[in-house]
Amino acid sequence: MIKTRILPALFAAAVALPGAAWAAGGANEVEDVAFSFEGPFGTFDTLQLQRGFQVYHEVCRNCHGLKYLAFRDLARSDGPAFPEAQVKAIAATYEVADEEGEPGDTRNAKASDLFPANNSAGAPDLTLMAKARAGFHGPSGLLVNQFFKGIGGPEYIYSILTMYTGEEKEVAGSFLYENKAMPGGLISMGPPLEDGLIEYVMHMPKGHGDDKDHGDGHGAPEAPEATVDQMAKDVSAFLMWAAEPTMIERKEAGFRNLIMIALLAVLLFYTNKKLWAPVKRKD
Repeated sequence: MIKTRILPALFAAAVALPGAAWAAGGANEVEDVAFSFEGPFGTFDTLQLQRGFQVYHEVCRNCHGLKYLAFRDLARSDGPAFPEAQVKAIAATYEVADEEGEPGDTRNAKASDLFPANNSAGAPDLTLMAKARAGFHGPSGLLVNQFFKGIGGPEYIYSILTMYTGEEKEVAGSFLYENKAMPGGLISMGPPLEDGLIEYVMHMPKGHGDDKDHGDGHGAPEAPEATVDQMAKDVSAFLMWAAEPTMIERKEAGFRNLIMIALLAVLLFYTNKKLWAPVKRKD
């Protein structure tokens, strides 16, 4: 009797809590985006990662760091796949702490260094943002929406970048910007993107097409127009890769493991039948 009353009550509470949080927090709209890396067989789009890094490099790094990502990871074949010479050139544009110098001294970064942290503006580091933020919410603790749509971190980033309404509000002497994706509907960061803000420079990955290791863009496909929507998708995909650069390796390893488990199950089944066959015949 008690179980029949308690279980429905717990289920109703689990379903109701997210709705209550929605009402209290305001806004928090997250748009579902079909990224290439979603699903068990999804992979990163190398050219999209290159474009996404360009957006980060030219726009986001002024306020946000990537302190858990190494420059050399930009050369990964399952990532942006920049040529090594280009990775070194990119690293040289960043300043990192010089451990061999005096306190406060800096030097040009090397490919083996991590991206520097950037907390000067009080902005969060972006390395793990795509995994730290859950964009889709289902019944509390049941992960229903996450199971069908994924964690939603890249969609959360995309939505933040594209859902500014253009309205501003002054709160306690500070100007906040209305954003439908932000819990509460307001954000201190102004709209960072606008159409045509950057000019995409495309580089074919190593071993593809005419563009070998010189990385000058010769032979690369035509770059898409740098609209707010395009830049938001590209940088969101890049930040998902930055949060989990070994995602594709993990998926491939999981697929191999499933095949091995299936083969082992078949072998065990037939081994079991052979071992017990004499006993069954006696019966």
